[in-house]
Amino acid sequence: DLLLSNSCIPFLGSTEGLDFRTLLLDEERGRLLVGAKDHIFLLNLVDVNKNVKKIYWPAAKEKVELCKLAGKDAHTECASFIRVLQPYNRTHVYVCGTGAFHPLCGYIELG
Repeated sequence: DLLLSNSCIPFLGSTEGLDFRTLLLDEERGRLLVGAKDHIFLLNLVDVNKNVKKIYWPAAKEKVELCKLAGKDAHTECASFIRVLQPYNRTHVYVCGTGAFHPLCGYIELG
């Protein structure tokens, strides 16, 4: 119904089935951060398909191999699912991903 009434703009930047997990709204800068499988998207709030920025943040290859050796599914479990997007200060966001069962966190500069 929303699409038929032109009341929404679907995000077209992800045809890869990236399994979106977490969101962070940055109203001050007019953007939305979206945590997904191995990626963080920075979207424009006015048009989510305009000037899309994407940060690729996968699990380390050796952690993916360990995950597969433990019997986990390589496509649905052995990745870095971004679970935490938290504002840290005016220029940085604190981010955590699952890292193929070896969590990894860091700060991303959004300048």
